[in-house]
Amino acid sequence: MAKKNQTENFNITVTTLTGLEEILAEELQALDMEFIKVGNRAVTCSGNQRQLYEANLWCRTAIRVLKPIYQFKARDEKNLYEQVQKINWADILDVSMTFAIDAVVSHSTFEHSLYVSQLTKDAIVDQFRNKTGERPSVDRIRPDVRLNLHMHENLVTLSLDSSGDSLHRRGYRLQTNVAPLNEVLAAGIIGLSGWDKKSPFVDPMCGSGTLLIEAAMMAQNIAPGLYRRDPYGFEKWKDYNEDLLKMVWTTAEAKAKDAPQAQILGYDLDADYIDAALGNIENAGLEHVIQVKQADFFETTAPSAEGVVVMNPPYNERIQSDDINELYKNIGDTLKKNYQGYDAFVLTGNLDAAKNVGLRTSRRIPLYNGSIECRLLKYELYRGSRKGGESKAETEGEV
Repeated sequence: MAKKNQTENFNITVTTLTGLEEILAEELQALDMEFIKVGNRAVTCSGNQRQLYEANLWCRTAIRVLKPIYQFKARDEKNLYEQVQKINWADILDVSMTFAIDAVVSHSTFEHSLYVSQLTKDAIVDQFRNKTGERPSVDRIRPDVRLNLHMHENLVTLSLDSSGDSLHRRGYRLQTNVAPLNEVLAAGIIGLSGWDKKSPFVDPMCGSGTLLIEAAMMAQNIAPGLYRRDPYGFEKWKDYNEDLLKMVWTTAEAKAKDAPQAQILGYDLDADYIDAALGNIENAGLEHVIQVKQADFFETTAPSAEGVVVMNPPYNERIQSDDINELYKNIGDTLKKNYQGYDAFVLTGNLDAAKNVGLRTSRRIPLYNGSIECRLLKYELYRGSRKGGESKAETEGEV
């Protein structure tokens, strides 16, 4: 049975953050998934059991890897209950196991996701009780089997969640700063930057070092899943293949490069953040790849003729700056003067303040940092021929 499962293809849905769908699709392409289709905060594809395991281990911009098991139209409550009971739940979990349901409901006659998940739970539990006299328990924190219910315009897709704990929780972070960047968002930003993983990568406001670590993992070809300590959701499935996971894991370990592949450099003005970043970098085993220094970005210069600079400056949301407009003006001045030849990317949730950068953007990508609507602003800092090295990106305070 395990052999058949390894080679047979089935539908897979991988969820991500708004704006990172195309990057995720590229990652799934690299795993040789088929029928890849970009959706809203999700990408659907087709793959086999090995590829499902690989997606959990390798996809840097994935939040969850789901395996759809049943789709139906729910007219009303009674119909939803009956449809859920059509699945033989004993094939999926035992009465001694715990489960949880994550429900997302949109544009449907059912208004509350909590109510829908309650109905689904009742249908599952009642089926067990009627057959065995016993029922499995619900555990919302660490269930053996996590189910995902997605209802849009009363079309329900029930899926098994193969990831368990969200994939953004890599496991390398010991400490964070006040407003840490989600690891998936950090990886997505680097993907959107088009960085070649060879030229210098600079984060001049590095905080606790998430962008630096994600960049180093990419350069060294380290699968993010290798840092994970918690088991994956699929490890409790009936068709779990331990040997297959071992093979996928050891293959990933063998692909990681030890010798530094690129210069990766971080600065921060705050000594506490530098300490936090150093701790996280050491925990990730990347201290030989990443350099961090306590320094004021406005006094730094580019380490080479060209490269990529990525930063997530304060927005005056969770971290307050004394004068946010002055801060962004200084960012623009420093980039123009000291980072010619670089592509610069600034993630900000304060578009008014960003106008003070005073450089023309070549791209503006909508993203969300938590609930904060942001833009990833790209500035191409060309070397000018005139004295003073005027940048082509200069002239306009456009955002």
